[in-house]
Amino acid sequence: MEENKESQEQQDSKIQEDRKRERWGEMTKHGLIVGRGDTKRIIPPEEVEKLASYHCTNTEIADFFDIPIKTLEYNFAKRIQKAKITTKQRLRKAQLEVALKGNVPMLIWLGKNMLGQSDSPIDTSDLQPLPWNDE
Repeated sequence: MEENKESQEQQDSKIQEDRKRERWGEMTKHGLIVGRGDTKRIIPPEEVEKLASYHCTNTEIADFFDIPIKTLEYNFAKRIQKAKITTKQRLRKAQLEVALKGNVPMLIWLGKNMLGQSDSPIDTSDLQPLPWNDE
């Protein structure tokens, strides 16, 4: 028990030592001003786009900036949508490059998902209606 207490004291003193070395400063933040009064925030659009490009949900992005989700969507909907679309395009490109280099599972997956191919072809001749005969 005493060993744990000493170990904890050593950790606490190390934390205090680290705090003595901290340096504080100020910086100017450029971005869109959203909200009113106590909820007013400056949100850099580039940061919103970066989080959206990682496919963070709108809720996660709003939580990150500590703003209501409706405020986020009202001010940044087009930027978020564009960032997510750009990421999907980049991912598709990477998948195609991997497949075209000979990755067979990726070729099969892309064939099924992009080209509508399947392992068991369906015979569509049975789906045609029978001819009408008035005789």
